[in-house]
Order: sequence, then C-alpha cells, then structure tokens
Amino acid sequence: MKRTDCIFCKIAKGELPARVLYEDEDFLVIMDQAPVTKGHALILPKEHVETLYELSDEMAAEAVVLAKRMIVRMKEKLQCDGFNILQNNGEAAGQTVPHFHMHLIPRYQNDGQDVRLQPDSLAVAELDSVWKKIK
Repeated sequence: MKRTDCIFCKIAKGELPARVLYEDEDFLVIMDQAPVTKGHALILPKEHVETLYELSDEMAAEAVVLAKRMIVRMKEKLQCDGFNILQNNGEAAGQTVPHFHMHLIPRYQNDGQDVRLQPDSLAVAELDSVWKKIK
C-alpha cells in the first residue's frame, strides 16, 4: 500500500519526478537528490514499508541482489574506487524518510566522506553481557 504523505510513494506513483536508473515491478533505483558523492543512488520498494523490520524476507533478498547488480554497473560506469551500502532503520539510526531505502554510495579516494564507525568503550566492556542477551 502506498501512503499519500510519503515522498518515496509519490515518486513510485509518478507524482514527483526522479532520475530513475532502474525500475521493475517491485523496486525503483533513483539518484539521490542530495548526493554525498557523485553517483549516490537509492533503492526503494514501490510499496510503502517503513523499515527493514517490516520488509518481507523475499523483498529483502531482492533488494540485496539488486544492490549488488547496481553497484557492479555503477562501478564500471563511474570508475569509483569502492562502495558503501547504507540502510538506516528509525530516526535514532539516521532514517530521515520513513520508507525503506538503501543508499548506494560510490566512493572515491579522498572524497571527503567518512562512514567508518568508532568503537564505543562502554560497548566493548559490556560485550559478553550483550552477546549473552542476544544469542
């Protein structure tokens, strides 16, 4: 189901313009309107699903296969040096549009972007406790 207040649903319905790189029955791949590097794109399902938690296993698998296919193509065309595939779930994790999407971010040597995560000393100290809770 599409939502009337969702920007990605409006793009999927053709109500808003987008630079579409790929489209099939279930997904769109569009250029990000606020790219962090040259070629930054988004994979989004046409149906409204807010987070990965709500995405079916089948759709999640399709999204990953599509991501692989797209980054292979984009790496060849853009001659980038690497890729980040980023997917945020919830506001606390940095999700700004409540519609599942994956960022495909081409990386170039010295492009000024840094998505490396820094270890948290508290988390390291609690590693065994957290491990036991999750397993």
